[in-house]
Amino acid sequence: MTTVSNDLLSAMNGTSSSSSSTSTSSLNDNSPDAIQNRFLTLLIAQMKNQDPSNPMDNSQLTTQMAQLSTVTGISQLNSSLSTLMGNLNSSQALSSANMIGHSVLAPGNNIQLTSDTTKKEDGTSVTTQKAVFGVNLDSSASSVIVTIKDSTGAVVRTMDLGTQAAGAVPIIWDGTNDAGGKAADGSYTFTATASNNGTSVNSTALAFGTVASVSTAADGIKLNVSNIGTIKPTDVVQIL
Repeated sequence: MTTVSNDLLSAMNGTSSSSSSTSTSSLNDNSPDAIQNRFLTLLIAQMKNQDPSNPMDNSQLTTQMAQLSTVTGISQLNSSLSTLMGNLNSSQALSSANMIGHSVLAPGNNIQLTSDTTKKEDGTSVTTQKAVFGVNLDSSASSVIVTIKDSTGAVVRTMDLGTQAAGAVPIIWDGTNDAGGKAADGSYTFTATASNNGTSVNSTALAFGTVASVSTAADGIKLNVSNIGTIKPTDVVQIL
């Protein structure tokens, strides 16, 4: 009777290699009911084939019942967790869908400078440029310097934001370059350095984009954001 426990666990988990009338499909069924049925089938078989001169004692039976309770409990817990995860993913997908059309700041160093033309009441037109991006500061800083570069790496504009509190700092660039002129519409990149009274402060560049769609992947919910790409909902630092 020394191999009773191993046989029991193998049969309950559907991995037993012994021949029986149990179908392959039932052995692959790890539901609580199927586990209990396999346990009872094995227990009855053991009791029928036990040595009359050395029958199974109460301690062995108690041990096997305890094993059944443990395996069944784990199976039920796994089932509950699977259901909970499914509900959580569905809830996250619905919640993330509400972000479609909203603008966000997320890690990235891309800037998209665009022009907007509006007509005044007198019939004249006014064209303005704007690019939105940001910096996330781990702590407050007495100096925050942002350097904007074009596609060739040349510096177009250096901005001194002065004193800033910890957290996300949205920035708007009106397209003005260091020479006082206007930069051309298009893509730019930027870097940021921050310090507090001479001590360096960790900063993270934040790109601006609009959530275009939401998708589900093996590793969770994804947001597809213009100018940034595919990110996780947790990557969003600020919703604008």
